[in-house]
Amino acid sequence: MNIFLDRYSEICKDFSFENSPKIEDVKNVLRINTLKIQDKELIKRLKHNKIKLEKVDFLPQAYKYKSEFSLASTTEYLQGYFYLQEAASQIPALVLAPKETDIILDMCAAPGSKTTHLSQLMNNKGIIVALDNNAARLTALKSNCLRCDCRNVLCYKKDARFAFDLKKTFDKILLDAPCSGNFVIEPKFFEKKTLQGFLERARLQKELLRAAHKCLNPKGILVYSTCSLEPEENERVIDWFLKKYDDMKLLPIQIKIPNSSPGLTSAFSNEFSKELSKTIRLWPQIAKTQGFFIAKMMKD
Repeated sequence: MNIFLDRYSEICKDFSFENSPKIEDVKNVLRINTLKIQDKELIKRLKHNKIKLEKVDFLPQAYKYKSEFSLASTTEYLQGYFYLQEAASQIPALVLAPKETDIILDMCAAPGSKTTHLSQLMNNKGIIVALDNNAARLTALKSNCLRCDCRNVLCYKKDARFAFDLKKTFDKILLDAPCSGNFVIEPKFFEKKTLQGFLERARLQKELLRAAHKCLNPKGILVYSTCSLEPEENERVIDWFLKKYDDMKLLPIQIKIPNSSPGLTSAFSNEFSKELSKTIRLWPQIAKTQGFFIAKMMKD
C-alpha cells in the first residue's frame, strides 16, 4: 500500500488517503434520463418514495441520493427514467459535447453509462456506433440502451483496437479506456495492483489510441478518459500519442469542474509536454469523487 501512497504524494502535494472518500460516499449518484422523463417529474416521484436528492451543481442531470432500498429495484429505474452513474463518470460525454448531427464512435462502450449519456445529449439523433468485445458486457449495453430508449445507437461485438475494420470515420470518438481503476471504487486495490500491471494497461491504451486516430475525421474530436490515477495510463500515454501523431493537439476543457486539477507535466523523473496541463485530473481527496483523468484532442 505504501508504495502507491508514496507515488501519489510525490505527484500531488495535497494527497491524503485519509481524506479521500469511500465507495459509499461516491457511488450513490443518478443521472436523469431526459429521453424518457423530465427532471421535475422524476424528482417528484422519487421524493414521494422517500428518496432524498441533492443536486450535483456542475452536472446537468446528476443528483446524489439517499435511500433505504436499492434504486435498481424501483419501477422508475426499470422504465429507464434514470441511470445509476457516479459523478466523475458523467463528465466525459459532456466534454465530448456531441451534436445531433454527429456520427460518434464509443470504443469501449459496455455496460453503457456513457453511451446512453451521449444518446441523451444528442436527443436520439445522429448516430452512435458502440463497440465491446465481451459478449456478456455487450448484452448489458444493449439492455441499457433499450431500457433508456436510446434509438440512435448501433451495438457491435468488436475489439476496438481494430475499429478501422468498419471502414468508417467519425466526427467524434469517446475512448473511455480500460484501466487499472482506483482505490476509491475498487476493494483491495492496493493488494491487487502492480506497477507492471499499469504498463500492461498502457500498452492496450496505446493500441486503442492508434485505432482511434485512424477512425477520426479531420477536425474531429477525441476524448480519452480513465478512472486511473496512474501517470503511466494517463499523461504518459497522451504524451506518447501527441509525439507519434503530430496532427493531434490537446484542447482546453471548457466545462467548469469544481476542484479539478490540471494534468501533470512531469512524474517520477519523466517530463511531459507542457500541453498536458490542458488535461484534467480528479484527485479523490480534493474532488470528493473517484479518481479520474480526461483529455480532449482535435485532429488537424
